[in-house]
Amino acid sequence: MTKPKRKFIDHPFPYHAELELEIATLTNLGAGLGRVPLPGQPEAKWVVMVPFTLPGERVRVRVYRNYKNYSEADLLAVLTPSPHRVAPRCELFGRCGGCQYQHLAYAEQLAWKSRQVEELLRHLAGVEFAVAPTVPSPREFGYRSKLTPHFQAWSKERGAGEPVPIGFLKQGSRFEIVDVPKCEIATPEINEKLPQVRTRTRQQLAAGEYKRDATLLLRHAQEGVITDYDAGIHEQVDGLRLHFLARDFFQNNPFILPAFTRYVREQAAGSRACNLVDAYCGSGLFALTCAPAFSRVAGVEISASSIKFARENAAANGITNATFLAGDASAIFTGLDFPPAETVVVIDPPRKGCDAAFLRQLFVFGPRAVVYVSCDPATQMRDLKDFLAAGYALAAVQPFDLFPQTRHLECVMTLVKP
Repeated sequence: MTKPKRKFIDHPFPYHAELELEIATLTNLGAGLGRVPLPGQPEAKWVVMVPFTLPGERVRVRVYRNYKNYSEADLLAVLTPSPHRVAPRCELFGRCGGCQYQHLAYAEQLAWKSRQVEELLRHLAGVEFAVAPTVPSPREFGYRSKLTPHFQAWSKERGAGEPVPIGFLKQGSRFEIVDVPKCEIATPEINEKLPQVRTRTRQQLAAGEYKRDATLLLRHAQEGVITDYDAGIHEQVDGLRLHFLARDFFQNNPFILPAFTRYVREQAAGSRACNLVDAYCGSGLFALTCAPAFSRVAGVEISASSIKFARENAAANGITNATFLAGDASAIFTGLDFPPAETVVVIDPPRKGCDAAFLRQLFVFGPRAVVYVSCDPATQMRDLKDFLAAGYALAAVQPFDLFPQTRHLECVMTLVKP
């Protein structure tokens, strides 16, 4: 019998116990969820999470971890497949942890993402609201313009002479890396460059140039595929040319960005405010794409280097009604002379959502509307409760599929003061 690699909680199932169950739904992490009777308690239904399974499927699984109120299991066999199951394009699907949905028809991926946003609204914010259908990506594969493969400089599991895996974390592991010679969701240009980067990296490892684990960068921009973190690059979004560093944050699906930024602009302009504040402006994506719809625009960002790029981008694109401020995190709206009742704020915070100090400042400022862009609807719904308590009303919820074949999505919420 295979032994667990670490201390294993053997309740309610022993390590590698095999079960049969039906998958009822998908979690917001992309795993299938089913329920089984507990041993000796047939009336009790225990939750089992199984990656790479689909609602309606009957499956055989093997338990590898028990928690306080659910278990995790590996898929052994699909006994009754879903009519929406398709053959994954990538031969590493199921081992590599990068994609969760390559086995699910794309139309169903979109439907589930809308449904999961509705469920998060209901369970995390206590709100029943009709979520708009998820806007699809123009590309289902070959869309990702940034790839960051990882590798370990040394691993006790790797035998002498074995090539160093360069890729992404193995499904279900926090440490083991799956070697990925090609990524189906990356752009063709990145995949063309990837073998060269992998070969060079292994040569550098053999020469002892890496003493610790590292992450590589391949970024596809107008200059081609860039591998230098500090290189300056350009992206074009709906006629707007933006300059920033390869390592800087920027949306990784350029093919959907025109529709994405237009929607944000339309929602902001629909508030009938004449001023706009982009409170996490970075190098100016939303501030500059929204600028034609407003009298005055201000971008605020705590990163001085990002503000420098935003100012240069405004000048390069002939945008004269936008100013950019390097704001201290403790006083991010200080210095703005926009009347709150005539102002809409766009926010696009990190995955962790807005911190309490930012929200306090925002609510004290009191704009007439907020367009909240998020890459993690769970933290967005957590913040929504604070907006509702501050007197804002939810006006629209629109998911965008910036990340086909994965569980991730972008969600845009529009909040207004009645």
